[in-house]
Amino acid sequence: MPEDESRPARVEDVHELALAMPHVTVYGGTGDNPIYQVGGKSFVFFRNPRPDAVDPETGERYQDVIVFWVASEEDKQALVQDETSPFFTTAHFNGHRSVLLRAARIGELTRDELAEIVQDAWLSRASARRAATWLNAHPPT
Repeated sequence: MPEDESRPARVEDVHELALAMPHVTVYGGTGDNPIYQVGGKSFVFFRNPRPDAVDPETGERYQDVIVFWVASEEDKQALVQDETSPFFTTAHFNGHRSVLLRAARIGELTRDELAEIVQDAWLSRASARRAATWLNAHPPT
């Protein structure tokens, strides 16, 4: 694996990786938090501080939550139930096919792992035709 891919992930990588996917548009959400979309559907977005995502010790709202769509509830549970994973969810996201990640913990992932999360998020929201075209050009290794 190239050294660049195995280094700790950074927030800048989220932007770079999301923009590298085909047919992506970016919208400024509330507070200029970017929302990355494919075909009018968000697949990664930076969330505003909300009362459901707070520091358990201080009660302060997390200022740095990133939301990634996932393909299924099973994929979501695999990420949030793994105690070594930095991904989490809240009651607000029950029934929603997405996982949350604090930017403060993004370095617990490698850039390569983050790339897979972003690609999977894009694939979960892209049309079947776009997803098939992308998968044909990027077969799993």
